[in-house]
Amino acid sequence: MNLNLLSVFIPTFFFVSVTPGMCMTLAMTLGMTVGIRRALWMMVGELVGVGLVAVLTAVGVATILLRYPDAFLVLKYAGGAYLAYMGIQMWLSKGKMAIKMEEEKKPASKIELAAQGFVTAVSNPKGWAFFVALLPPFLSTETSLVYQLFILVSVILLLEFVCLLIYALGGRSMKSILMKSGNVKMMNRLAGTLMLFVGIWLAFG
Repeated sequence: MNLNLLSVFIPTFFFVSVTPGMCMTLAMTLGMTVGIRRALWMMVGELVGVGLVAVLTAVGVATILLRYPDAFLVLKYAGGAYLAYMGIQMWLSKGKMAIKMEEEKKPASKIELAAQGFVTAVSNPKGWAFFVALLPPFLSTETSLVYQLFILVSVILLLEFVCLLIYALGGRSMKSILMKSGNVKMMNRLAGTLMLFVGIWLAFG
C-alpha cells in the first residue's frame, strides 16, 4: 500500500477516533467505575465490532465504486459534509457528554463487558457513517482489496485501541476535572474543531 496515502490515513483516522463518542464515553465511564483492567474486556468487544463494521462498509463501498465510479464524488462530498456537520454540532454542545457514576450492585462479567463493547460499536450509526465517509479516498481498484483491508483495518484497530486507553486512563486519573461542565465544554469544542477540519479536508482535499 502507498506509504504516502497511509501517512495521511493515520492522522486522519486518529483525529476521528479520538473525538468523544459512544464508545469513547463508555471507555471513560468504565475507566472510572470498574477500572482499567476490567474495561479492557469492553475494548476487546468494541474492537471486534469496529473491525466488522470497517470490513463490511469497505466491501460495500468498493462494490459501489467498481460499478458506479461517479459515486465516489458523491460519497466524498456527502461524507465531508456529514463530518463537518458533526464537528459543528460538537463545538456547539454545552457539556452534554454525560458520565454516569452509578455503580451496579453486581460487577459485570467479562463476557458482559465484551458484549457491551461489541453492541455499542455495531449499533452506533455514527461509526458506520464515519467509515463510509473516510474509507473511499483510501481504497484503490488497482490493488487487492483483501490486502488493503488488512493494512487499513489493522491500523484502525491499533489507533482505536490507543484512543480507548486514553479515555479510560483519563476517566480514571482525571475524574474530578472531567466532571466539571466547563472542561467538558472545552473538550467538545476542541474535538469539534478537529472533526470540522477533517470534514473540510475530505470534501476538498
